[in-house]
Amino acid sequence: MLFPPFDPTRSELRRRRFREIPVRTLVPNLITLLALCAGLTGIRLAIEGRLEWALAAIVFAAALDGVDGRVARMIKGQSRFGAELDSLADFVNFGVAPGLILYFWGLHELGNVGWIAAMVFAICAGLRLARFNVAIDDPNRPAWAGNFFTGVPAPLGALTVLLPIYLTFLGLPRHGAVVILTLIYTVAIALLMVSRLPVLSGKQIGTRVRPEMVLPVFVVVVLFVAVLLSYPWHVLTIGTLCYLVGLPFGWLSYRRYEREAAVAAPKVAEPAAAAEPAHDPQPAHPPGEAPKSDRPARLN
Repeated sequence: MLFPPFDPTRSELRRRRFREIPVRTLVPNLITLLALCAGLTGIRLAIEGRLEWALAAIVFAAALDGVDGRVARMIKGQSRFGAELDSLADFVNFGVAPGLILYFWGLHELGNVGWIAAMVFAICAGLRLARFNVAIDDPNRPAWAGNFFTGVPAPLGALTVLLPIYLTFLGLPRHGAVVILTLIYTVAIALLMVSRLPVLSGKQIGTRVRPEMVLPVFVVVVLFVAVLLSYPWHVLTIGTLCYLVGLPFGWLSYRRYEREAAVAAPKVAEPAAAAEPAHDPQPAHPPGEAPKSDRPARLN
């Protein structure tokens, strides 16, 4: 036979394989890919010595990373593919790219030790992202724990670890002592990312805006963007220092939630125990018969 017989099952499988994909699932992935392009471009700019533009690319990637998830939830475009793509992009943008930027900026002067510090930061970012993906599926996690990250998140870790470069653009001389302190600082931020430190996530901020606050929010956002573009290193330095100072407050808030949950647990258990019906005492067995067991027969 020149032509095989028509098989309707194969045609149905082919239609399922090439079924149409809703546009709403593509938009968040396009934003993630754009952020990935920004991170890769930042690496190239750092190799070429254009550090100002390299840092701008990382900041742009961090801004897109904060947008893609919200857009996906708003338009109901979440997908497993998008979650995996976002993790891979974050590893490149906020692990590999900042580590290489620091290395080309000054850590290369320390030789292999500087390269090890940059590599440790990238590895810790990857471990942090892997742990985050696993923690999402934890069924025993309390509801209030969603307000916290475990360890410094990768995007904020990337923006924070670049603080020494911000300071040099503000006039801090880059000499040997600064490079050594940068190495210690890089390893410290890497350890904070993989630590168990509770960090406020801020996910509850910005979900709802009162009608009378819409125009003020627009003004504040436009003003912040204008100040960031006019004084980028001042804004990034002040923001990084404020974030580092605020880390202990996240730990204190987490402990407060833990104490409240520990106090509320016995109060919840008491009504549940009171609602259980009381068991009647087992009557004495008649003479000559074996005592009956409390357990069901299928378990004996």
